[in-house]
Amino acid sequence: MDTPAADDWTGRYLEELRTQRKLSSHTIAAYARDLGELAHLAGHSDWTRLTHFDIRRFTARLHAGGQSPTSIARKLSGWRGFFNWLARHTLLPANPVDGVRAPRRAKRLPKALPVDEAVRLLDANRHGHPEPAELCDRAMFELLYSSGLRVSELAGLDVTFTPARDGAPASLGWLELEAQEVVVTGKGNKMRRVPVGGPAREAIAAWLAVRPPAADGSNALFLSARGARVSPRVVQHRLKNHAIKAGLPVHVHPHVLRHSFASHLLQSSGDLRAVQELLGHASITSTQIYTSLDFQHLAAVYDKAHPRAKLK
Repeated sequence: MDTPAADDWTGRYLEELRTQRKLSSHTIAAYARDLGELAHLAGHSDWTRLTHFDIRRFTARLHAGGQSPTSIARKLSGWRGFFNWLARHTLLPANPVDGVRAPRRAKRLPKALPVDEAVRLLDANRHGHPEPAELCDRAMFELLYSSGLRVSELAGLDVTFTPARDGAPASLGWLELEAQEVVVTGKGNKMRRVPVGGPAREAIAAWLAVRPPAADGSNALFLSARGARVSPRVVQHRLKNHAIKAGLPVHVHPHVLRHSFASHLLQSSGDLRAVQELLGHASITSTQIYTSLDFQHLAAVYDKAHPRAKLK
């Protein structure tokens, strides 16, 4: 009995994805393209002849040709799945894709606003008689930038500490205005205290003066339009709209304010350990990314100020 040709194996595999795994036509078409590219790279149609070293060589060619690490990783995943399937139907000695990794993705620097844009954002859309919802928004945005909180930490804040009772858990985060601090529980259930700056304290006090009782009877600091604890998604939506009204040219989300807090603090103090503690990073490696942002700021200052910075 003749062994099916490579195109037959590919067709049988794609048909199984369609009928048994119920993948969409779009996904199956993507698998077909990736397997077609593999056959083109190999220059032949005998899948059983491909080795681990062939796949490594093909990966290097894709990378040299300008394909992104993300795209290459997706193709390797698709190829690996195909050879796993093929091994159940042939005497394939080993999966040639096993152990082959895509090139490392370039580490993206977090986005941070310049200081003047951060101030412009927080000072925007102010008028003489703000509605309670506007005061709530102002307090949230000021606190995000003042204390570098994660949006989940902000949404989880209570007005004061509430002990566990009636089946409800104790507060994970709360406000201590007299101490000029907030207490939050971050990743890994690590609790930390973070200072709250003057403008944020003023904004929070203005909000507390008009804050209605929570509809769910909770002690939540920030409330949605329905009177329940605000969700991270609502905070993201409100901040995005606020930034658009302020005329900022970039998409602003809560983590941008956290990045801005860290970058601006590091630019002024140079104290990486302090920034690590304030952000709640378990490892200083996570905080070191902001040294790159700081260097970019210094390099920009150098280019503008130094008379020999640029060649004539």
